[in-house]
Amino acid sequence: MTWLDQYAEALGVPLDDTDRDRILDLARDVAHGAERMYAPLSAFLAGCFVGSGGSLTDAVERARCLLPEQ
Repeated sequence: MTWLDQYAEALGVPLDDTDRDRILDLARDVAHGAERMYAPLSAFLAGCFVGSGGSLTDAVERARCLLPEQ
């Protein structure tokens, strides 16, 4: 079991490989398209959004819409 799996379990938050990859992609896209320091904060905001009932897909799409064209 990886550290990330252990952390997810400790928080009681399910995290499958697909969601993990989408969150990492979001952080990468934000780091390269906006500002590097916003990568972890964007993942946090996406998590808050999902926790309040939104979908991860919607959170990722909204972030990508705000990034400048590359």
